Amino acid sequence: MTTFETDPGRLFIGGQWREAAGGARTEVVDPSRGTVVTTVAEAGAIDVDAAVQAARAAFDAGQWSGLSGRERGRVLLRVAELIRAEADEIARLESLDVGKPITLAHAVDVTNAANDYEYFASLAFSLDGATRDTPMNALAYTKRGPIGVVAAITPFNFPLILAGSKIAPALAAGNTVVHKPADETPLSALYMAGLFQRAGVPDGVVNVVTGAGPVAGEALLRHPGVDKIAFTGSTAVGRHAASIAGENLTPVTMELGGNAAHIVFEDADLEKAVGAVIKGFVFNTGQFCMGGPRLLVARPVYSTLLNILAEAVPGVPVGDPRQVETVVGPMAGEKHLHKVEEYVELARKEGARVVCGGERLDLDGGYYYQPTVIADLANDSRVVQEEIFGPVLTVQPFDDEDEAVALANSTPYGLASGIQTGNLARAHRVADRLQAGIVWVNDWAMLDPAVPFGGVKDSGFGREYGPEALHAYTKVKSVVVSLD
Repeated sequence: MTTFETDPGRLFIGGQWREAAGGARTEVVDPSRGTVVTTVAEAGAIDVDAAVQAARAAFDAGQWSGLSGRERGRVLLRVAELIRAEADEIARLESLDVGKPITLAHAVDVTNAANDYEYFASLAFSLDGATRDTPMNALAYTKRGPIGVVAAITPFNFPLILAGSKIAPALAAGNTVVHKPADETPLSALYMAGLFQRAGVPDGVVNVVTGAGPVAGEALLRHPGVDKIAFTGSTAVGRHAASIAGENLTPVTMELGGNAAHIVFEDADLEKAVGAVIKGFVFNTGQFCMGGPRLLVARPVYSTLLNILAEAVPGVPVGDPRQVETVVGPMAGEKHLHKVEEYVELARKEGARVVCGGERLDLDGGYYYQPTVIADLANDSRVVQEEIFGPVLTVQPFDDEDEAVALANSTPYGLASGIQTGNLARAHRVADRLQAGIVWVNDWAMLDPAVPFGGVKDSGFGREYGPEALHAYTKVKSVVVSLD
């Protein structure tokens, strides 16, 4: 039985399920059919304050921060075990809530979420400081400790994974958490709240408040009891969040928008490259900040690759996310669908060639859009420069390596990039020149909790995953002991 069926959309604060103080509720919609699934509590400032206070009380009492890293690690391992044991239900919820294909939800979202908690559990076992050699007649050493109360604010496209990428390292380091999931996709966050409790996470250590970003999210960002903000979302909202954090001198990790370039050189294996290119822009229906919506192709193979895409892309299975064969499901909401339509219409007005796709699909009343390939756009077009966040690929030719790098770096974003080449020296050379937090060579979206990711430029700052993420949830204290 799911959490929202046993405790229908209530807030999880201090280990207890409760209604929002104002009694307000908001609808959760199945994007594959456009129908209401359930309603969840809509938190206000009073509820957020209660959640932060519960997190603070748990932190100050040492119920979690006072445990050894090994003890915390053992609990996080139980979280990973429960995720794997309940994979079918969690995948079903994520598919229902976001509209992502059930196969994808199983293989990517649930698997990676379990891996997140398992990985950071292992780091909790070895969280330590260091001794420092100095010319002083003293013993100098550092200690790492938790920061305090962490505000984790997550987006709609990967609710489970992007919550885990924040909550797992925060808990591993000994912090307490208030999680505010996206308005549209709160179901897996509510399920995980109950799962944490069953795994042995003490009451008050993880709290979940659902509700609107401008209300609940804003109250959480501005709360003086928050010691660290971890945010994933659009660059516009990220700027706002960072400005609030700056007012309070609150440390932040910001993983923001992306508009990655995928470069195909003439020496690439085109058969393999096409598979990576398609995966790069249809994965999660294109709602992927590290997706590859800008394809840059060496001119000698430009026409050939366009022809291959024109034949291959229409064959990608689009449809009901509950069907195991489905690769592309609906957009996560109607407003996201309209945004994609507007960008494709703008491309047409600018004289672009729609190689394939370019229309919404009428399937069961859901928010579907055909995977779309667009050519013949100027590099300064908004369709190229801005983040569409849908299954749309723009294709541009280039003449040499320098032009490819210049085009790849020409947008304000810098989250990810990709290279397709058979030349190992070129791969390393170009990767070094690309302004991106992660660069993939001869594939796309190769991700693991051990590999840090994050952005440069308008794609944010700080890193998630890897030891770098764990350290971002700690504060360092230096101790210097005189030996005179």
